Amino acid sequence: MTQLIDVRGEHLPVALSLALRGVPVLPLRPGKVPFGNCRHCANNACGGRPNMKTPGPCTCPAPCHGWAAATTNPDVLNSPAWARAWHEAAAVAYHPGGADLTVVDLDNADAITWARASLPATRTVATTRGEHWFYRGVMPSANAVRPGVDIKSTMSYARWLGPGTGPLAALPDTVRALLVKEPTPVRPTSVTVPAPAGRGGRCPHRSPAFLERGIAMAVQRITDAAGGVHATVFGAFLAVLSTHGRCGCLTEAHTARLFAAAQARGESPRHCADAWANAVTRLGM
Repeated sequence: MTQLIDVRGEHLPVALSLALRGVPVLPLRPGKVPFGNCRHCANNACGGRPNMKTPGPCTCPAPCHGWAAATTNPDVLNSPAWARAWHEAAAVAYHPGGADLTVVDLDNADAITWARASLPATRTVATTRGEHWFYRGVMPSANAVRPGVDIKSTMSYARWLGPGTGPLAALPDTVRALLVKEPTPVRPTSVTVPAPAGRGGRCPHRSPAFLERGIAMAVQRITDAAGGVHATVFGAFLAVLSTHGRCGCLTEAHTARLFAAAQARGESPRHCADAWANAVTRLGM
């Protein structure tokens, strides 16, 4: 069995216990920050983990590279290269994603109230200001997904505060959805389409339901595009304008729906405006 080194500090036994359970761990300095890269690894000179895509120390073998230094190897944790870090450590951290975990970090009472009303119950542990909620499963990490709420999973670390209480639930879609941003509402470029002479701006074809159906079909066409989103957006705009653009019935509310659908597929507000203007030009309006 690996023997503990003399200058291990009080945190190494905790780290070794977690590593034995498959939780990748690393030491934290005061201020809850990882130890910086050693001089051999400064500015990623070592080439070991320049993109921080996989956990584990580089070949230096000091506890460098933040979360990517986290390991379950007791020989590494108990090595002379890590001795000083453990002696100076203020806490133990772990890589949640490496342990197949996601931590929802709730920073205040309002965030906890929101979580209790919105998320499935799971294992929790108290923090200095709030709570950590643990879920089984991994996802990208992100800060400030909503007021007082951070996500810690892949490519991140969390401070070890104890095993927590309560059964561990599977990572729900409600947590994954926190990373999905709503499209930013954009006021579409106003396009004036003159009505044909003699029609007084009245719609010459069918009923308002016909226009509504045309907008809905265009929105669905954009939403369902499997590829070539730019071309699909332009084609949808062209179809709407060719059928409904000369009667004066299109409003900013209609174009806002079309623009929002396009932006939800990654189109920029500038491209939406350009595609609309190009469709108007193509039809000679």
